[in-house]
Amino acid sequence: MEKILIGGAGGAPSEGVINSLLLSDKKEEIIGMGSIPSDLAMSAAKRRYVVPYANTAEYKDELMKVLAAEKPGLIHFQNDLEIYYASLIRDDIMGAGTRVFMPRHEVIDTCVSKWKSWNAFKKAGITVPENQFINDESDLKRAFAELGDSDGKIWLRANDMGGGGMGSIPTNDYAMAKAWIDRYNGWGDFIAAQMLTSQTITWLSIWWEGELVVAQTRKRTGWIHGNRSASGVTGVTKVGTTCSDDVVTDIAIKTVKAVDDKPHGIFGVDFAYDTNGVPNPTEINISRFFTTVLFFTKAGLNMPVIFKDLALYNEMPKLEKKINPLPDGLMWLRAMDHEPMLVTDEQMRERIITL
Repeated sequence: MEKILIGGAGGAPSEGVINSLLLSDKKEEIIGMGSIPSDLAMSAAKRRYVVPYANTAEYKDELMKVLAAEKPGLIHFQNDLEIYYASLIRDDIMGAGTRVFMPRHEVIDTCVSKWKSWNAFKKAGITVPENQFINDESDLKRAFAELGDSDGKIWLRANDMGGGGMGSIPTNDYAMAKAWIDRYNGWGDFIAAQMLTSQTITWLSIWWEGELVVAQTRKRTGWIHGNRSASGVTGVTKVGTTCSDDVVTDIAIKTVKAVDDKPHGIFGVDFAYDTNGVPNPTEINISRFFTTVLFFTKAGLNMPVIFKDLALYNEMPKLEKKINPLPDGLMWLRAMDHEPMLVTDEQMRERIITL
């Protein structure tokens, strides 16, 4: 029986993958590892190993111990930090007999950097908001002068703080912006950008040696606990809805090809719409599935199983459509301490009384 080792076990992004893999007909053994014991203890993985954070000197040795003990056929990671650092030692991982299904490290390096990925998108001729790097106060003043919208507002975000809107804030107040960057000791790391609208959409895809295997689009309606975040963004989708949009698909493919001419692995493109109604890519979530990947699984598209079948057995999925194979209008409702619910809009409204 093959074993699959999943990093970040116990955390929501990894548990969606683990619970999807547990539905596979091949019944591989799913092993978890993570750095937060209180999360790890709740994982659905069969066995659970504590390892240091990936950016520590001890991580590699502890990871290799897990590989030696379990001898997994495949390893997969679900957060940018671990993806980046594990990618650097992929030769050691493969030397231990464990497969990885990841893009080239140069591609990962580009995608975990907001600045590098934005430059790649712009160079490819894709519509993106103007960005400026903030090295000092004069750069910040220039950003307000050149990038501010009709209300003088700009979007500030850290270059390499990862997903979930961490470090982000929209503001038209110079003093607040300066204090925000000071708080994060972020001079030389923060980026200012033109504001986009709150309308967002995502496109999750798996590629194999340059060939698109499968892709599915999802709209997002709000963020869980968004009202408790300075930016209004938490990275935790409240309501996701399956959809199809040829414009989004076309731009998504161009966005992926902007960072990799032969894509291999998972590429998740996040978009926000501008005031002209054009979806602008804001980042590529590289080599990992969205936190809500279980949504697609429950709806009938198990992307983690497709991923492991490719990596372990070189098996392509049998799909009637490889782009947006799920029907439009399926909704995934999420809330804290509630089991997510898969419904249509009609089914949702049947559960509600309006007087």
